[in-house]
Amino acid sequence: MTGALLTADQVARLLGVPTSWVYEQSRRGLIPTVTLGRYRRYRSEAIDEWIEEREARASARKARDQPSAAG
Repeated sequence: MTGALLTADQVARLLGVPTSWVYEQSRRGLIPTVTLGRYRRYRSEAIDEWIEEREARASARKARDQPSAAG
């Protein structure tokens, strides 16, 4: 394993969201989480990849929703 494991508070600061949001996304399985007993941690590389996936989806959606110039 490479990279640091982050706490929910660190991930929340990174994303600019409340810590409760990070925990909720973890419970729903929507954000990559490492469970260590009762503790949740977040691998920094996995969070970076997760962010990139969301950016790619948003870009694809934006491109799809724009009217065609040939139209």
